[in-house]
Amino acid sequence: MRPLLFLVAVSSLPLAAASQWTVDDILLAERAAGYQISSNGKLVVWVKSQMDRDKGESVSHLMLRHLADDYEIQLTRGTDSSTSPRFSPDAGKIAFLSARRPPGEGAGAPATPAPDPAAGPRMQVWLLDTRGGEPYVLTRFEKGVRGFGWIDKDTLLITAAEDSSLHEQRIKERKDTAQIVEDERHEPPVRLFRFDLKSREAARLTTNTDRITRLVVSPDGAWAVTSHNRSLRFIYDQKIKPAAFLHDLKKATAARLFADGKLLPTDIAFSPDSKGFYFSAPYTSHPIYNNAAIQLLYYHDLAAGRTTPVPLDWENGLSAGFAPTPDGFLALLANGARHRAARYTRGPSAWTRAWIEGDHAAGLAGIEITEDGRTVVYRYSTASVPEQLFTATLDGPALKSHKSVTSLNGGFRKKPLAKTELVYWKGARDERVEGILYYPHNYQPGRKHPLVVMIHGGPHGADTDHFGESWGEPHQLLAQRGAFILKPNYHGSALYGLAWGESISGGNYNELEWIDVERGVDSLIARGLADPDKLGVMGWSNGSIITIELTTRTTRYKVASAGAGDVNWISDWGNCVFGHSFDDYYIGGTPLDNPQLYIRKSPLFRMDKVVTPTIIFFGTEDKQVPTEQGWQHFRALQHHGKTDVRFILFPGEAHGPRKYVHQRRKVEEEMAWFDKYLFGTAGDRNEALKPDSPLSAALERARLGAVPATVARGEIEIGRFEIPGRSSSPSTPLTRSPTVAETTRPAGSLSKRPAAIANG
Repeated sequence: MRPLLFLVAVSSLPLAAASQWTVDDILLAERAAGYQISSNGKLVVWVKSQMDRDKGESVSHLMLRHLADDYEIQLTRGTDSSTSPRFSPDAGKIAFLSARRPPGEGAGAPATPAPDPAAGPRMQVWLLDTRGGEPYVLTRFEKGVRGFGWIDKDTLLITAAEDSSLHEQRIKERKDTAQIVEDERHEPPVRLFRFDLKSREAARLTTNTDRITRLVVSPDGAWAVTSHNRSLRFIYDQKIKPAAFLHDLKKATAARLFADGKLLPTDIAFSPDSKGFYFSAPYTSHPIYNNAAIQLLYYHDLAAGRTTPVPLDWENGLSAGFAPTPDGFLALLANGARHRAARYTRGPSAWTRAWIEGDHAAGLAGIEITEDGRTVVYRYSTASVPEQLFTATLDGPALKSHKSVTSLNGGFRKKPLAKTELVYWKGARDERVEGILYYPHNYQPGRKHPLVVMIHGGPHGADTDHFGESWGEPHQLLAQRGAFILKPNYHGSALYGLAWGESISGGNYNELEWIDVERGVDSLIARGLADPDKLGVMGWSNGSIITIELTTRTTRYKVASAGAGDVNWISDWGNCVFGHSFDDYYIGGTPLDNPQLYIRKSPLFRMDKVVTPTIIFFGTEDKQVPTEQGWQHFRALQHHGKTDVRFILFPGEAHGPRKYVHQRRKVEEEMAWFDKYLFGTAGDRNEALKPDSPLSAALERARLGAVPATVARGEIEIGRFEIPGRSSSPSTPLTRSPTVAETTRPAGSLSKRPAAIANG
């Protein structure tokens, strides 16, 4: 038999544009965090994080920007992360945390405790000189360092867990891996230590039996404020509240603050003169739970020993923090999707407020400021402008002469970015709902495009007008495929005031949110933007919960992606780490008191209505939305057999994948699922076969129904057939994620392909 060679004529087949977005553009993006400006305003240290593809996880390194000379140096390298950099008071040194092993350890020096994989990385304090040189390790706490602050240029204040007790040592000797849940009696206390840089010795300052979770030191090094977790079950039921203590470091004394438990400090910052400190604290109308609250601001005067509310004159409270100045503070106020930046100045008898002015005023986040109140460092972005760090001069309420500190993700400038805008519609109670709309890269006025609803978690979270491409929110990959993306801030979201946040509590959970989403979709259809026949929905955590709810309420969504979402609230109450506090607050009561309510609220018992092809993602170690929820969702859809379902588990991952290979798998699987069921651009490729194998060629010929004419050329027969061309629109790129082949199909249809892919 003669060998057969096929020539395939392809018309109008597009080439992959170099400017197209890829999965790695998103996963390998650079990010800036953990920044601080030196007291003299000349230096900015910041943490640059990026996924290390070889290591398989994100790695963070310290960067130092010299503002006057406008140059930058990288301070740390390697595959071990460095975080939490803090300048010494004289700006001559930088202390930071890292779990790296010191090179050589040094002859005769005590070895740094080896990391225990079960306990996670054990951070130690490292030190480097801002003039240059290698960093070196300072501390050698057996269980690592939790936090630190500078007292003076030669002394640190450190929080660390005590060394192993006799009880722990004996368990380790027996190689006993049993776990006692919420073993308060044997949980190691986290205490306060004074550390001398010259002698390298630590002195214990406190004998508390609970766990210090936050430490803030005053600029003059005379005072410190600590927050303490007093109950291992607090996250579950919020009954035994955390406590705050004020430490007089000169007298070595400590006094509890707010003993009535009504104020629970979150962010804490001393005034530049060290005469007092500001702190934010949640405010809610609920007597027990702080699940949905607004953040108010307070000031504690050290000399008077008195705490007073700071009049923000803003109903929604704080959003993204505050930064003290010599005469008051800068604040970012909750204002929906866009923060409102303000400067507050303290007068003889009252506070005055002025709105921040300048090119970046509407996109500020994460403000840090020098003690003299003159130089500010901050993050700036919008949903369609990638984030960078900037410095600026603060002149009254105006930000002037801003300069970029970072030049992150230079490759983004070569790629199309989706246009974005804020959109509004009437929600479940005819109240205004706000959302962010991303436009398709190939948007054409007057043309209807597919729409993907991307729903944030929480529920007391929010989508803001800030750039945020990630494995969980791949906006550009969807916009590149020709879709609008709608991100609704539904009832219960943060940043819209107390009434909005609390609106879904007390039994209203998932009574309003899905309606908000539906009406938002309707509004875009009415505007002629969204194609009503090409709708998709996706979300993670609470966003997944609403996604699942929608699939049980309507059949109009052609595809759904549900990451770490609940379907059965009865089991969630006992298995979730915050099951009681969440479910009692939002659902209203417990399943022990009202099992029928929990059954009615659980979409598990409505899965017979689902016809939307659904892909499910979970980490095997998820305790926030227990992995069993995914299994129940998967099995219920399998049982009813009315739609395709695919279930992806990420081994060793908690509430969201952290490893590169898992993040990549998530995005590729998700895009393939949407290509198949929403965009109609994915074939039913058999992944068991090599694309260039003879069997693949034969199956492809059979799929096309083409029997080419052949002509003999010596010992070879040449066959020719033509494949119809495709549009060169960005919505149908040449290179796509491979089609998922292991889809579980409805009962009774295992021998035939789903209608959605019958035409290839």
